[in-house]
Amino acid sequence: MKVLVAGGGKVGYYLVKTLLDEGHEVSLVELDGNICHKIATELDVLVINGDATSPDTLADAGIQDADVIAAVTGKDEANLVICQLARRKFGVPRTVARVNNPKNQRALELLGVDVAVSSTAVIAHFIEESLAHWQWKTLLTFHRGNMHIVKVELDPHSPSVGKRVEELDLPHDCVLVAVIRGHDALIPRGSTSLHVGDEVLAVTRSDTQLELVKKLTGKKPHGLLGKELNRMGAVLRGRRPDR
Repeated sequence: MKVLVAGGGKVGYYLVKTLLDEGHEVSLVELDGNICHKIATELDVLVINGDATSPDTLADAGIQDADVIAAVTGKDEANLVICQLARRKFGVPRTVARVNNPKNQRALELLGVDVAVSSTAVIAHFIEESLAHWQWKTLLTFHRGNMHIVKVELDPHSPSVGKRVEELDLPHDCVLVAVIRGHDALIPRGSTSLHVGDEVLAVTRSDTQLELVKKLTGKKPHGLLGKELNRMGAVLRGRRPDR
């Protein structure tokens, strides 16, 4: 796979090094000449000293042959421009952008970046999940982060325990796809009753995750993750999120 990395800071350097170790063909664009010299002497990679928001610079780096562009500079606006140029002018199939300010993640996704990665949001997510008292975990995220497969474990206090699936009044666009009960995996029907200790797998949208968790467990996410879910839901519904 041919990958063009824009940005040669610590993130870009280790990304290039990792991709090379995995056997990919990598080129790099970096504005700082000193950084370019350092990377070129340490790694067997094409390094272009220039502005990655310039189409000419990207062309010099071979973007026309790239399968993926990874924009990992320290400026979100630059990463957005780089990804848009790569997609619209050069037809790069896949765009990935580093998000420095987590508040910009959704905006980059809406503006066409295939994968917008916020390390801050990712770390906050795992901290919240590891400290949470309610049993809920995201197993898979897809469709640009808008859809999720989640697992919810039911305890004796869960209001859904003892109810049939058809009685749950689940949020719109939420579907229960499996119930793990001991060593058995059940495909839930309307008549399937939920038991204490069941692990319920569901497909849900970002804006309905919070409501789904509350319906199944009677509890809700709190802290950073709860605020983030509220924000994402408000954005998807076209409202200004609560501060």
